[in-house]
Amino acid sequence: MAMMVRITIAQRNELCAWAAADDDEICGLVLGADHDITRLVPCRNVADHPAVRFEIDPGALIAAHRAARNGGEQVMGHYHSHPSGVAMPSPRDAADAAPDGSIWLIVAGAAVTAWRAVADGAVHGRFDPLTLDVSGCADSGDSPQGRNAPTSR
Repeated sequence: MAMMVRITIAQRNELCAWAAADDDEICGLVLGADHDITRLVPCRNVADHPAVRFEIDPGALIAAHRAARNGGEQVMGHYHSHPSGVAMPSPRDAADAAPDGSIWLIVAGAAVTAWRAVADGAVHGRFDPLTLDVSGCADSGDSPQGRNAPTSR
């Protein structure tokens, strides 16, 4: 059975909206504890070719790890988008991933998938799939259909 990570409907919708608004790969940090994502932190993509690759701004990554060491939210992993691809790890992702158990969220179109970077993973020898549990409205305005969903009268 695949491991599971939880994300709220609002977080999932936010990721899809951020990805749709940019022709380049977006990227950022996934913060939380245990199996629960508590916050997504957008970061600057500093890759040489951001249309086809991502590299999280090292300053943002260092700051997040420093905050976690000082009692802040833990860095569970990161997210990035595949603007013209599918929400699966690419061979490039596998080449860039350390087998450190971190969570990789990948966004393509309306799809968001979750992966764990491991040694000898099922996908490209580096990633094992995670079940992404999209649930739990963060506030009363959240809905499975998104922010502009019609309300019942």
